[in-house]
Amino acid sequence: MPEKYPFPFYFYIITNQNKTVLYCGMTNNLEARLKEHEDAEGEWKTFAGRYNCHYLLYYEGFDFVMDAIRREKEVKKWRRLKKELLIDRLNPERRFLNDAEAFDHGGKSSEFVS
Repeated sequence: MPEKYPFPFYFYIITNQNKTVLYCGMTNNLEARLKEHEDAEGEWKTFAGRYNCHYLLYYEGFDFVMDAIRREKEVKKWRRLKKELLIDRLNPERRFLNDAEAFDHGGKSSEFVS
């Protein structure tokens, strides 16, 4: 079975249960970061906690931290519609991927909407 999160760095997009809020982030441990978001649910001091964002909709893997940071900064500037188009290209049903088997889409940002 393939490793669930094989890259050393990730850019990700999470949402709330009703998919009304999108949150972009980057991390070196996607599984642990998702758990941190889930544990912070309802905490008003963080955006993700305030809006109960811990459901993974999308992620990209990177070999280098600066590439993940660059991608996060790029996508954070986008309007919601453009973020939704990015998500829909690889997760058109907008399933929550937190507990999904390995979601392999190549992981290279050059393949995606920019």
